[in-house]
Amino acid sequence: MKIHSNHPYHLVDYSPWPLTASIGAMTTTTGMVLWFHKNEMYLLYLGMFILVLTMYQWWRDVVRESTFQGKHTIKVTKGLKLGMILFIISEVMFFISFFWGFFHSSLAPTIELGMTWPPKGIKTFNPMEIPLLNTMILLCSGMSVTWAHHSLMNGMHSQTSKALFTTVTLGILFTMLQVYEYKEASFCISDSVYGSSFFMATGFHGLHVIIGTIFLAVCLMRHMMYHFSKNHHLGFEAAAWYWHFVDVVWLFLYISIYWWGS
Repeated sequence: MKIHSNHPYHLVDYSPWPLTASIGAMTTTTGMVLWFHKNEMYLLYLGMFILVLTMYQWWRDVVRESTFQGKHTIKVTKGLKLGMILFIISEVMFFISFFWGFFHSSLAPTIELGMTWPPKGIKTFNPMEIPLLNTMILLCSGMSVTWAHHSLMNGMHSQTSKALFTTVTLGILFTMLQVYEYKEASFCISDSVYGSSFFMATGFHGLHVIIGTIFLAVCLMRHMMYHFSKNHHLGFEAAAWYWHFVDVVWLFLYISIYWWGS
């Protein structure tokens, strides 16, 4: 006998994915230890494979619940929005720790660094070259994702597709330029606190750009399959918030590390 609920909340069904995600995370971290100490990567690859499969199937189930089963009511949507906001706030705190470390070292360089910033021997990037181009690319992508959002809210399907495709393309271009910049770098992550601060901050931002690009690419595919409507597009809204967060973090990175710090 089927029981009909009289509440707007979503009580999730039994799912194997939290268990497989835990197994994947444990395998990945164990594989990283094996990689660091014995330079063997097979366990790391296995863990990442388990995690990718889990993520695909878990998010597939969430899409089914929201799009086809109607379980994302107004009450549930409000909760998910709050969850996304809190997640972005936690990410802000994550990057604040990198900025804190950078300014702690740069505002009062120790005698080990030669009491100068950047430390002697570090040849920094010219902020007017690739970093400035990447800034323009991310600012343009912020405009295009806003264009996509407004087009979606106005029921303009074709415009939304074009704007989302533009944003994803710009995200991929940013990543390619950052990879090129890393290859051309004259210093590495082990070159004093400057190298550590630079690669940790910009590297994690680059990882967030890749995640955001995948997030928006999935939204583009879902949009092409008519999963979103004017009033119900939480998946895209969360992706847009995340992308704007990535934009703002890059502006702070560019001003503090590339421009002021060099």
